[in-house]
Amino acid sequence: MPELPEVETTCSGIRPHLEGRVLDALVVRNPRLRQPLPADLERRLVGRRLLAVRRRAKYLLFDFGDGTLLVHLGMSGSLRLVPAGTPPGAHDHVDFVFGGQLLRLRDPRRFGLVLWQPGAAALHPLLAGLGPEPLSAAFDGAWLHRVTRGLRAPIKHVLMDGRRVVGVGNIYASESLFRARIHPLEPAGRLGPQRCARLVAAVRETLCAAIAAGGSTLRDFVGGDGRPGYFQQQYAVYGRDGEPCPQCGAAIRRVVSGQRATFFCPHCQRRHGAGAHEKGGPEPA
Repeated sequence: MPELPEVETTCSGIRPHLEGRVLDALVVRNPRLRQPLPADLERRLVGRRLLAVRRRAKYLLFDFGDGTLLVHLGMSGSLRLVPAGTPPGAHDHVDFVFGGQLLRLRDPRRFGLVLWQPGAAALHPLLAGLGPEPLSAAFDGAWLHRVTRGLRAPIKHVLMDGRRVVGVGNIYASESLFRARIHPLEPAGRLGPQRCARLVAAVRETLCAAIAAGGSTLRDFVGGDGRPGYFQQQYAVYGRDGEPCPQCGAAIRRVVSGQRATFFCPHCQRRHGAGAHEKGGPEPA
């Protein structure tokens, strides 16, 4: 599934080409995505000027002034800019026509979403309950420490909970925890201020590196310009079970937790039990 870096890559790729442009036409070949496209979408959008293209969590937001088009890429979707007149493929379901170019939604599994939200986008039920952005000032070590007090859930599950922090999916949670030297199954409530601060920094570093690399190519993901991402070449642990850790050489392990594959180094990411740090002693490094 495209995660935050892939969605941010798409957003930054299409933004300069579309902001300020008028939508000339809407071509819907298959309205049956995860939810059917709104029947009145053409009436609402055609002839309107696109004021801004933004990202919230894993959603792309197209601001048309009195409302916002929400797009989620689902499991295998992509948005690409192609010249007008480019023949559609079998899974090219929707075209947004801006003059001589099209913004084309391709979604082989049809698990994406195209929804209309009148008024403020933040009021949509899919966005209203979301946590802070991981690259924002609101996501810091003090905040993470505060919201994890008393939680027995593994810290990896907490990182992937959009009500806590948005956009940190399975790949980037695994990679961030490796950078922070924290075991993915460590109960979140056991992390002290130092490890929370270290984890926040690792999440930011991991996501920024992934965005710089254009995201990861998962199945057929490409950015708005049609090019794949390359962050998968930098994976330290994800998908590398049995291979040597790039830091210590120990074999990377794979476990299943919360029905998701989790990868970690058993030497660099040792699990801490109840100990001195919970009794007022020094926190483990």
